[in-house]
Amino acid sequence: MMKKNGAIPLSRLLAALLFPIGLFASSLVSLYSTLDPTSVAQHFAFYELYPDTYEGRNALKHAWELLSGNCSDCDPEMIMPTLDAKPIIALVNRSTQGSPAVLQEDQLQVIEKLAGSLPNRKLKGHNAWKQEEIMSLPAEEVDLARGLLLAEMGGDETQKIRSYEASLDLMALQILARLKVDASPLEKIRAMNDYIFSELQFRFPPHSLYAKDIDIYTLLPAVIDSRRGVCLGVSILYLSLAQRLSLKLEAITPPGHIYVRYVAPKGEITNIETTARGIDVPSEMYLSLETLTLQQRTIKEVIGLAFMNQAAVAWHREDPKAAISLYEKGLKFLPGDPLLQTFLGFQYLFNGETARGRKLLEHVQTLKSDTNDSLDTITEDYLTGKANAEGIQAIFREVNETRNSILEKQKELETILKAYPKFRGGVFHLAVTYLQLGREKEAIPVLERYMNLDPTNPTVCYYLSALYAQRTNYKAAWKYLKATEALLAPKGTLPRTLADLRTNLLRSCPEPQ
Repeated sequence: MMKKNGAIPLSRLLAALLFPIGLFASSLVSLYSTLDPTSVAQHFAFYELYPDTYEGRNALKHAWELLSGNCSDCDPEMIMPTLDAKPIIALVNRSTQGSPAVLQEDQLQVIEKLAGSLPNRKLKGHNAWKQEEIMSLPAEEVDLARGLLLAEMGGDETQKIRSYEASLDLMALQILARLKVDASPLEKIRAMNDYIFSELQFRFPPHSLYAKDIDIYTLLPAVIDSRRGVCLGVSILYLSLAQRLSLKLEAITPPGHIYVRYVAPKGEITNIETTARGIDVPSEMYLSLETLTLQQRTIKEVIGLAFMNQAAVAWHREDPKAAISLYEKGLKFLPGDPLLQTFLGFQYLFNGETARGRKLLEHVQTLKSDTNDSLDTITEDYLTGKANAEGIQAIFREVNETRNSILEKQKELETILKAYPKFRGGVFHLAVTYLQLGREKEAIPVLERYMNLDPTNPTVCYYLSALYAQRTNYKAAWKYLKATEALLAPKGTLPRTLADLRTNLLRSCPEPQ
């Protein structure tokens, strides 16, 4: 018996082909009866294998009925005879990665007719074909997929944009085919997870790939084509489908990450971790020593985050002009975001626009973040003459899996610190290089050096406590644990990492009084 969402076993198909005609017909009926009645993909696959049989034509008709859903004017008997369905079937049953062919007008019209009742059609942003129109809309009226595709391709690529939207429409229609009419939000989430991560097998790409080309795994078309995506890329796909399924989700951005969540009317939260097949990760797992709250983003802001990810690629390729252009585009969607403005200010410095960069960084220093309580020591040290632009570039320099790349960064930081010994960011990242090399003993004096410059950093205190505990210097471990707790106490937070460290310390050594 085949699995619910799997393809027809090849052994059964080969066996059927070896039977005499009479037995083959009987076997074909049996094969057809094993298809999941809610699976569009299985019925299209069956039709592709047996297009000239009664069962094959029946499979095509059934698949079309599943896609028709609430469309009252989509009778397959009227549509199928005049339509080349192969490109549409190829969109549903893609067996290889790569960009699909751009659909023809008649094919687009049919899919758009099938999807005409999807809730995203009611959004004003679904009828917008210029970025200026998207910008003028309130966030709740923005169609995320349309906004992102327009931002990436421009308004002249309407056929291509509509083709990618058709892919999303077909995905949404297939999910709806598995749901009851009155499906609850949690039932929709389960169906989406099953379809995206089990049936289509969307996955997080290997680090060696996304570290070099994070934009490929962020942009919506590339994510659809490759079925690979980093947290932002798959979250964008998830949100785009949710808008088509009348599922209200929130985009949440802990530092350096994004995930989506559903909040029930009574406040119960279901987190959807898109880098781990949609599992529900407890919210406290996203909190760190310096993260006070989890920041919620609007749909419009998510578009700005996509530009930020693209800019990061240009940054690490040391192309400040391209990074500036992308950050400035993102700024239109995230006009008050301190992190984006800080990164843009850095790029101005790297591009030789020192006065412009300094002015923006001075402005950022007047802003207060509601989600992260750490002072922007890098900006502060630059503005007070304790760091230069080269030092900032050095601490953000990426390393790969090789030991040599870490050693090169370490050497660069040591050179920077000779000229700017009070550059806190430089000292901290120098300690990180020792940790990356597995040389914890040498990291400790570097972190102690940081404490002499600034004893108010809870992250450094935590690292020192953990490292001293590892080396069984429990007196120092307790000293820095209590220092960390004292720094965080006024904020009313007790991150799980800190609680775990205290628990482990108590197992090894009683708390000194």
